[in-house]
Amino acid sequence: MQLEVRPDPAEVGRARKWARSRLAGPGVGVDDSLAETLILLVSELVTNAVVHTGRPAVLRLSLPGSGAGSATVRLEVADASSRAPVPRCLDGEATGGRGLALVDGLADRWGWSPDGAGKRIWCELDRCDGPSRAAAAYPGAASAYEGLAFEAV
Repeated sequence: MQLEVRPDPAEVGRARKWARSRLAGPGVGVDDSLAETLILLVSELVTNAVVHTGRPAVLRLSLPGSGAGSATVRLEVADASSRAPVPRCLDGEATGGRGLALVDGLADRWGWSPDGAGKRIWCELDRCDGPSRAAAAYPGAASAYEGLAFEAV
């Protein structure tokens, strides 16, 4: 499944809604810790793509089939910028720049690769019975993002 995202910070909210609407089919409840973590990761990666590149992006979501047991959820954002993502070290007063650190803390794995003239940033969450390590570390974090508009500064 994929969604084309325009280079507009308002698209972040649309991307979250799109991702949330895709979760019911594979049996992921909107209140599941996996869903909250996934929506937060969508927010971070799409925000990075539209704010830092100023170009359209493509959000891809790969969800496992319904059923118990383990499976992997994969989120990818492809954009037309060849600039590598670089996590930043910031002081406590900075109001931005923590997106990749958040992705690193929430995702089970993440990375990036060149993709044509641009790049593809991806992250994966292992779906298993019980709460994920991300949900345990950041309970309710994604719900804090709901309804927020992100602006480029």
